[in-house]
Amino acid sequence: MDDGAQWQSEDASMVPTWRGYLRHGAFLFLTFCTATFAGMIFPFGQVDTLPDADPQSWAELANFIFSLPVKYVLLIGGVFERVAADPGLLFYGLCFSTSLLFILLAHELGHYIACRIYRVDATLPYFIPTPPMVGPAGTFGAFIKIRSPMPSRKAVFDIGVAGPIAGFVALIPVLILGVITSPILQNIYFGIQFSKPLLVQFFESLIRIEMQQGIGNPFYFAAWVGLLVTALNLIPSGQLDGGHAIYAVFGGGVHRWTGRIAFAVMAVLSILGWFIFSSPSGFLIAILLGVMMRIKHPRPYDETPLDNKRRLIAVLVLLMFILSFVPFPLGLEIEF
Repeated sequence: MDDGAQWQSEDASMVPTWRGYLRHGAFLFLTFCTATFAGMIFPFGQVDTLPDADPQSWAELANFIFSLPVKYVLLIGGVFERVAADPGLLFYGLCFSTSLLFILLAHELGHYIACRIYRVDATLPYFIPTPPMVGPAGTFGAFIKIRSPMPSRKAVFDIGVAGPIAGFVALIPVLILGVITSPILQNIYFGIQFSKPLLVQFFESLIRIEMQQGIGNPFYFAAWVGLLVTALNLIPSGQLDGGHAIYAVFGGGVHRWTGRIAFAVMAVLSILGWFIFSSPSGFLIAILLGVMMRIKHPRPYDETPLDNKRRLIAVLVLLMFILSFVPFPLGLEIEF
């Protein structure tokens, strides 16, 4: 704690105001609503919202595209009608959104609390809601904005890894609950194949549930999204959490090269994933890493190398990444 105190003392400007709480709370509430809706529909819920269309000509394709706004409104209205007729769908969606936001909030509070410990000025978590059927999980995640320089490499490391560690710990009971409460964990749903990270496979084999035909459940899918968020954040590139950890452990030179290597590897994997597994998701990860590779990591005031305790924690964080990461999170069942 004393590292941060010598560089910057906490003052009233670092304490959130009531307007800040209202603003961040509003984003959190909107994300809760959109995530609840996402938990009821394709691909995580029980309501199939895929448009029923098979255009055979350019004219039919153009007509389909121009009619999308109307179809979008009708689909949303149809979901609300289904919920009115079957309140169990709403309960399913609430289980998904509550579990997912619990994981995301734990992740961001890990960062935020570490910032407060080091007296680094940072905002409360910003949650990013997405319109129904635009973001598959109803959100593009959350972030905090750091508004002051980092005092040391130790602070960079602690703040960077605190989020993934907190989120990883939070998702474990959600995943266990998802595995225990559902004997139907087939990973193909509505034509989409969900790749299973090693942590999911471990708990499935440990609990030894009886596999049947069917789908997962809201807790299972919330934990799956949480693992995806954890894995993406731990990629050693740019100002992702993994990038912060690499910079703190090895310095700026290694940080630059790991970002380039991660992008090159993911670019190759994304092409292989499309042709071998019919998975387009690798391209999105490659694009993210391409952007992150060009973001320069800010230098902290104190460049003193990390102690052995934090280097050991870095190894454990690497293990978290291995347990969470899948190169092709989603695949498509395509018939030729």
